[in-house]
Amino acid sequence: MKFDPYMYRYPSRRNLVYGKNGMVGSASPLACQIGLDIMKKGGNAVDAAIATAAALTVVEPSGNGIGGDCFAIVWIEGEMYGLNASGAAPLKMTSEAIQSKGYKEITKFGLDPVSVPGVPSGWAALSERFGKLPLSDVLEPAAKLAEEGFPVSVNVSRLWNRYYKIYSNALKDYPVLQTWFDTFCPNGHPLQAGELFKSEGHAKTLREIGATNAASFYTGAIADEIDAFSREHGGFIRKEDLANHQVEWVKPLSVNYRGYDVWELPPNGIGIMALMALNILENFDLKGKEETDTYHYQIEAMKLAFSDGMAYIGEPSSMRADVDTLISKEYAKQRAALIQEGESLTPSPGELDKAGTVYFSTADKDGNMVSFIQSCYTGFGSGAVVPGYGISLHNRGCQFTLEPNHPNELKPGKRPLHTIIPGFITKDNQPVGPFGVMGGPLQPQAHMQVVSSMVDFHLNPQDALDAPRWQWVSGKKVQVEHALPFHITEALMRRGHEIEVLNETIMLGRGQIIIRNKDGVLVGGTEPRSDGYLAVW
Repeated sequence: MKFDPYMYRYPSRRNLVYGKNGMVGSASPLACQIGLDIMKKGGNAVDAAIATAAALTVVEPSGNGIGGDCFAIVWIEGEMYGLNASGAAPLKMTSEAIQSKGYKEITKFGLDPVSVPGVPSGWAALSERFGKLPLSDVLEPAAKLAEEGFPVSVNVSRLWNRYYKIYSNALKDYPVLQTWFDTFCPNGHPLQAGELFKSEGHAKTLREIGATNAASFYTGAIADEIDAFSREHGGFIRKEDLANHQVEWVKPLSVNYRGYDVWELPPNGIGIMALMALNILENFDLKGKEETDTYHYQIEAMKLAFSDGMAYIGEPSSMRADVDTLISKEYAKQRAALIQEGESLTPSPGELDKAGTVYFSTADKDGNMVSFIQSCYTGFGSGAVVPGYGISLHNRGCQFTLEPNHPNELKPGKRPLHTIIPGFITKDNQPVGPFGVMGGPLQPQAHMQVVSSMVDFHLNPQDALDAPRWQWVSGKKVQVEHALPFHITEALMRRGHEIEVLNETIMLGRGQIIIRNKDGVLVGGTEPRSDGYLAVW
């Protein structure tokens, strides 16, 4: 039967999905099923999260990998925990070393932007602290999937083709990208939807991580391979950098938005921007979801939060601003006063006292829930893949700036600014559930949009994800989906917003939401812009 897997002529409708004993929501049906199977074998929501995360490195290599970073918010046994498993710049990665190669900024390609990967350490830390099953058992289904192969999904294929073109154009200047073509284009071309892909090296790596509780990756055989690969191609990362890496357990930050506590992780991530924007937005009376004023106030609030964030956020020890001040209601009121009803503003950072992927959610029958995100930053990451191991090394280091004294200035041993952020909602000290929308700098913007949709306008989780999205880009420029009603687009333009209507929406984020009702029933929504899926038990 002949058909085009990339063409969908008619809008489809997704219903909410309900379950009782467990739920996993991600952009991959295969990964969701693996997570749910782990719960059925006696694992909890944390075990399911690790299994799903591992499976996503296999089936969605265009968005994440073993060589990336991860973050999580965990609600377990009535308590909330935050995990920052992001890695630091290698000791040899300095501004002088970058500039000596003739660069004025850190490139996205090759080994120069590779900071220490944190994903394996995050899996191991979660398993050791909260898991019920051995890590080797939890990672085995993903290893088997990589070994036996899987059919590539529609949206992953689109991204595979996108990065084939990007890396093809960059290959001349960055010969190490040939390792990407050798790994991900085994037949000389990018994988199309429905084609089978397997990676025995990826399977070997997952099994070794499981057997050693990730020690091999940081101090053992895998670390040796990464070190040798980096030296061969002139990279900065060494085994010493891997051995020095540690995860950080952190206390999540929250603001109360119209009666609900919204939680994000503290810097070096940009989740705080979503909290800042919600604080600003709370100063306005939103009359309706599809009202021009609603979009206008949301966009303006996000502009102000984003401009503050990019000026002040970085590794906590380098920040110029106090986090409590940035998320205070008093500061939000000052910033909200700048917003005019009928005019788009050009944002700039506020004056302060001195002092920016794959996302998924899991929940189990005992009330434990995980909001989890991991990424190689741009697509497959740096394009450098450790031969024989299937490890795509991320390019998160290109998020550093070489600007002196900037809070995100490159320094050896320092973690870069991070765009990947998990979210969580509680009310009256009880969990509502995990949520997240991946997509680079869109993420805090989409977090604000889905929270406002659910809290302000009582949209159900699926409706909140289905709703047309927008993304502030810079200045007065805003990208909107073509599904946004024309009269609102036109009215926003009259207020001075410079609107770009997008024909392709895959880059406007992919999200998941799981909510636990008071009677313990789980209800989830999944992303319509991707191969989103909810597995329930």
